[in-house]
Formats: sequence, structure tokens, C-alpha cells
Amino acid sequence: MRNYTLILFLFFGTIFSKVYAQLPDGAYMYHDGLCKNLILIKDQYISFICFDDINKRFHYTWGGPIEGQNQTVNVFVEYNSQDSTAIGKKTFLPYRIQNDSLRLKTANAYHLYIKQKNLPQDLDALWRITSRQQEGKMHDIPKTDRKTIKILVDGYFQWIAINPAQKGFYGTGGGDYQYGNNRYTEKIQFFSRDNKRVGQELKFEGALVDGAWHHKGKSSKGDDIYEIWSKEITK
Repeated sequence: MRNYTLILFLFFGTIFSKVYAQLPDGAYMYHDGLCKNLILIKDQYISFICFDDINKRFHYTWGGPIEGQNQTVNVFVEYNSQDSTAIGKKTFLPYRIQNDSLRLKTANAYHLYIKQKNLPQDLDALWRITSRQQEGKMHDIPKTDRKTIKILVDGYFQWIAINPAQKGFYGTGGGDYQYGNNRYTEKIQFFSRDNKRVGQELKFEGALVDGAWHHKGKSSKGDDIYEIWSKEITK
């Protein structure tokens, strides 16, 4: 009887782990010539980015909240810089975990996305801007369909300005980041609005206050900024 119970436990436990297994957080990349294909996964959210930082060319990005199910990741598409008709739909992508890296089927072909080095930092999260300083005063940004989110994981960052309800994509940028001792530094690897910003390094003051991220410094245009970001809940 004990052996029979153990067999049932192992059988159903295996099914449960397959059905509810989730993709591991992190940064994954594969190279296609000079093009870098980067995946960022954090807090059940995924973003795909294709860019060439040598020639300073941004190609595309798309992504949204995810669910993993039986070695398939379901992406609820919130933005797509190439195809607005995909926004609001669900995309199913088969995958396999291979030596910590990710073999994922996109565009009818499997690609091996190599897991990048684990570089956990205190700011790693999915964020949404919720306040901004204007004329010396902080102003709350109402939670509407339009939003700017920012993914930080393992030394990579990406911001995306979108409106899923109107299938709107308004811009993105990203690259490498470091955070420590209330100092936050970005090095831009891609920027959809202005490729001249690629290679630029920006330094900011940064602090976590009651779970919110206070971000202060100068933008890529040289404007003074003070923003507050809050963790975004996708479910």
C-alpha cells in the first residue's frame, strides 16, 4: 500500500510540476550575425528585444505577462513594435530548459538563448512609473491604460512606453545597468527613438523607499528628472 501511494504521489507530483512550471527569471540571448536577440524575464513578465548595438540599430520588441504550462510559455501580448494586430492576443511558444539556457521556438524555429551571468541586484523587478516631478513638485501619474514599465534583471534593463488597450507602442530603450550604494548607472545598448543615444552612459541617484524606487538625475537629453517607480502587478 505504501509503495502504491508513493507511486501515485510521484506520478501526480510530476504532472503538477509540468503544468505549473514557470520560466526562470533572468536574461537570455542568442546572436544572429550582428543582431542580438535578448529575452528578459522577471516577475512573470517577458520581453523580446532584437537590436544591433554595433551599428546602433533597433529592430523590434514585443512581450507581456506569461504563464508556463507543460513546457509551453503563454504570452499575453501587451506590446509589439512590429505588429499592432498581435496586441491583446495570446502567443504559445514551446520551450525546453537546457543547461540553464532556454531553447525556445519562435518564428517556426527553435533557437538556443544562452543564460547570461547571474547578477542579482536590489532593483531587479518589473516596475511602473507612478510619480514624476514637475516644476519642483511631485505629481502622481494616474493608473490608466497608457503606462511606462521597466524591467530590471541580472544587470539588464528595458523601459517600454505602451497602451495595450489602444494597441499603442510609443518607444523603448535599454541595455546594461548597475546599482549599489544609492547609485544607479545605465549604459544604453538600444533606443527606438534616437540611435545616437546608443553607447551613452547615464548616472543617477537611486534609492528604495518603502518598496518604491526613487530615481533622480538627468535624462539622455540632459533634462533634470525625479521619478518614483512602483512594482507592477501583472495578475
